[in-house]
Amino acid sequence: MRQVRRPPQQYGTTTVRPPDFDQFWTEVMATAAEIPLRPSLEPVPLRSTDQVDVYEIGYDSLDGLRIAGWYCVPKESYLPPPYPGLLIVPGYISEPTLPKTWAKRGYAAVGVAPRGKLRSNRHFNPGYPGLLVHNIVDRHTYAYRGFYVDACRAVDFLLSRPEVDPRRIGVHGSSQGGALTVVIAALRAEVIACGAAGAPFLCGFLDAVALTHSYPYEEIAEYLRRYPEREPHVRETLMYFDLVSFAPMVRCPMLLYIGLADDVCPPETGYALYHALPCQKRLLAYPRCAHDAGSYWAMREVESFLAEHLRPAGIAGSSPAPRE
Repeated sequence: MRQVRRPPQQYGTTTVRPPDFDQFWTEVMATAAEIPLRPSLEPVPLRSTDQVDVYEIGYDSLDGLRIAGWYCVPKESYLPPPYPGLLIVPGYISEPTLPKTWAKRGYAAVGVAPRGKLRSNRHFNPGYPGLLVHNIVDRHTYAYRGFYVDACRAVDFLLSRPEVDPRRIGVHGSSQGGALTVVIAALRAEVIACGAAGAPFLCGFLDAVALTHSYPYEEIAEYLRRYPEREPHVRETLMYFDLVSFAPMVRCPMLLYIGLADDVCPPETGYALYHALPCQKRLLAYPRCAHDAGSYWAMREVESFLAEHLRPAGIAGSSPAPRE
């Protein structure tokens, strides 16, 4: 495990927000908004229960890609609508989350599967490893340009559903999911009511590469070992995708939780993100916890935070939702 040289609270990243950052993402999101969503919904009876209906979903996104996901919603006989919407965004893995437990707690929950995830990888599949460095020298074609938009388009899927209250939409995830939580809160600030982000990935990219030798940041380190002359282009690209650059756009309440012994997403970068957020915010920092970010304790805080802001009907005495 790497050694922290100074208290992580005092660490400052080298991320510099580009002067045209807002213009870049305004143009990207405007391009995406012109694409018809064409949402689809296919029941999955074998995964459904007497309390929760499960569906495979699809919608269109940038570059003509069809994006898949899961949609889990309470049965009306169990809990009547309307429901708050909840996006459960994935870590750096190939399989999206099936958020049945969140639906049982009263949420209309989408397990988001941006490009490259299973069922969303027919026309784009850089793999794991692979996604983090795909076209990393050009912000206009870097993999995370479309990846971020795909996640944001899941908001539009929820807004298309008559059973969802459009005033109560939240987002939650850990690691890469923590990153997507912040990105969606920034780019869809008009509808996102709150966000809960654990062990946030993709903040202070190159600082994290210097602080840890763990996967997946090791993908960037290996890329720069092979192509050291490309470092300035890589740095320039990543400034447009860094959570520290997105943070000033976030207006909704945010809950962040980190592990102070995390050797995957260094706590120094988690603190940098927290300090950059201008919104109502809370940070939970757990000593002796690694990339799990203290989930044993944090998830009860996450559940309470989401319930406070999204107000699901819920069922008294229901069991806590697991870390997704």
